[in-house]
Amino acid sequence: MTLRIRYLLAVAMLLLLSGCSSVRYYSQLASGQWQLLKSREPVDALIADPQQPSALRQQLTRAQAARTFATQQLHLPDNQSYRLYANLQRPFVVWNVFATPEFSLTPITHCFPIAGCVAYRGYYSQGGARGEAALARQQGRDVFISGVEAYSTLGWFDDPILNTMLSWGDERLATLIFHELAHQRVYVKDDTEFNESFASFVEQEGTRQWRAHQGLPPLSTTGTQQRDQFIELVLGTRQRLQTLYEQPLPAPVMRQRKEQEFERMRHEYRQLRDQQWGGNRRYDAWANSPMNNAKLLPFGLYDQWVPAFAALFKKSGNDWQVFYAEVEQVGQLPPLQRTAALRQWAAH
Repeated sequence: MTLRIRYLLAVAMLLLLSGCSSVRYYSQLASGQWQLLKSREPVDALIADPQQPSALRQQLTRAQAARTFATQQLHLPDNQSYRLYANLQRPFVVWNVFATPEFSLTPITHCFPIAGCVAYRGYYSQGGARGEAALARQQGRDVFISGVEAYSTLGWFDDPILNTMLSWGDERLATLIFHELAHQRVYVKDDTEFNESFASFVEQEGTRQWRAHQGLPPLSTTGTQQRDQFIELVLGTRQRLQTLYEQPLPAPVMRQRKEQEFERMRHEYRQLRDQQWGGNRRYDAWANSPMNNAKLLPFGLYDQWVPAFAALFKKSGNDWQVFYAEVEQVGQLPPLQRTAALRQWAAH
């Protein structure tokens, strides 16, 4: 057992002393991570094994090309992460539970010894996530469960390629590798918006460069524009809700107006879909399903500061090393100054 694994288990055991709910939660965290680590196999060995499925061997071969590109061209960490493979035999590695108060977009945060405070709680089983969600609903909170294909241990362990990362094709696998390695490159404790927006920018710009490296044409601007318009629509709804929640209204009135904002968002989405997208229904399932504050959280967390990082990358002369140094400097600022700096860059 490596020193890092001993450390993880020791931390988990200490946290188990804080109550029954903590016992259950941290026990499943330690067990889930341990099972994942035990499942890892070297990718090179799997590629060389003729008894492995041909499709898997080919996909892993292409994934290793993207992994090499990540280090050599994007200057992301050069380690054993994503040079290993683990088949977890389930569709997601974890299920994240997001929660907010009924009349707030501020996430209920949870703090951990290594990762700091984050805006969700992760479970290695869907049943565990559903149980957490049920408890949160009993407390009157808005709740959303999101399956996750991959996560980063921030360099504490050699993170593997997971079977959960393979189902969306080669390019999606490459983007996940870029995203998760970005977390290893720069990570600011207690600032989910900063970390996820940074990793999302590295993912997007890295994918653009990866396609060019392979001699592929740029991604269709139609799909990108639709995604950006949809994100803008959701973030606009978040802003209107934030303004609404600041008003001194009785709960029944607040609840009614909250639902009206969600209906407005759906109406505006249908207008986009039918009048500008030619009827493309790519977001129908999301838009037509039950809506609440927590369901909007991932958009603000993963996309809020992407324009700021894009501007910073341009200022850095599109030089990854210079860019990372700039990002690290911004990340070292006190929270209010960091937000002000990001807002300034986003305005550019």
